[in-house]
Amino acid sequence: MNDIGMPVPGRVERWLRSLPALAVDGALALLALAAQLAPFFPGGRTWPLSGYLVAAGVSLPVLFARRAPFAALMVSEAAAAAYTFVPDGPRQPLWYGALIAMFTTAALAPRWQRRSAIVIIGWGAFVLTGSVETAVRGALLWTAAYAMGRAWASRQEHVRLLRERALHLERERELEAERERSRIARDMHDVLAHAVAVTVAQAEAGPIAMRHGPARTEEAFDAIADAGRDAMAQVRRILGVLNGGAAPTLAGIRSLVDGVSRAGTTEVTLTVTGRPGRLSPDAETAAYRIVQEALTNMTRHARATTASVTLDWTAGRLTVTVLDDGIGATEGEGYGLSGMRQRAAGCGGEASAGPVPGGGFRVRAWLPVGDRR
Repeated sequence: MNDIGMPVPGRVERWLRSLPALAVDGALALLALAAQLAPFFPGGRTWPLSGYLVAAGVSLPVLFARRAPFAALMVSEAAAAAYTFVPDGPRQPLWYGALIAMFTTAALAPRWQRRSAIVIIGWGAFVLTGSVETAVRGALLWTAAYAMGRAWASRQEHVRLLRERALHLERERELEAERERSRIARDMHDVLAHAVAVTVAQAEAGPIAMRHGPARTEEAFDAIADAGRDAMAQVRRILGVLNGGAAPTLAGIRSLVDGVSRAGTTEVTLTVTGRPGRLSPDAETAAYRIVQEALTNMTRHARATTASVTLDWTAGRLTVTVLDDGIGATEGEGYGLSGMRQRAAGCGGEASAGPVPGGGFRVRAWLPVGDRR
């Protein structure tokens, strides 16, 4: 991630996070020790050694405050309390190491340790201090350190939740992109396979058409051209959907049926029964593609002479049936039949395909219907 445009506090925080934890803790301990020893150096007076030891004892626990915050706080506070026994030492208005340890305890320690720290520090502030003024000032400092630690912990939790949400959204986008790629692949397969099947059927029937005269030959070439133009138009529509264009609807099924019938090898009829309902846009596209794929498979494999497409609006659903009198699909299940099932399931419906007793092949799918038109 680029730091350009990031606020200065954010860049500082990121830089600190990039440093080793031990280096950061060591720097904090040295800063606390330097601040704690500062009162010992003005003038030429000699201070007792015990004062220096207490200053070190208050500051050095910061080194392990990240790993054991409550223990570091207790050691630092005990050292600060021991300063009352240092004879004639300089005044120490702030115990920096202990305040850092309190911040770390509030930010990282479990709840019982945080509560224990509040009780112990509160008791020490009002019992062991020499005056009310000192006790109040200490209470304010400890409270501020604790509040800052809790605020930091809350922010870290918020950042963690945001990162988890970002990862979740990224995974959702990847899954959505994968579903979109699969949908486009199915659509392209259906469109191109249908166009190629109709073109091949017309080309194979070409010699027969030539024997029946120029008119039949011209019809065959017109059917090939129509299939190519229709495929190009549908590919454009598929690409148009990616940019907000229109998807195929039930109204286009009539053109599919007429196009296969014009190919001349199979007579296809379309029948609509029941009272039409309202399908979702995805369900309309699924119905269109299922009919398209069924007719494509019939043209390529079935060698059928007649076929029927039925749209039955009953029982709160649309049942799409494509039935032919051919030999059925080739052995195994191809990409098209699997795609039919995926399309129907994606709209809350089901699809099945298989041979019919007595001969022929049937594709049947049902799709849920919403409100009536």
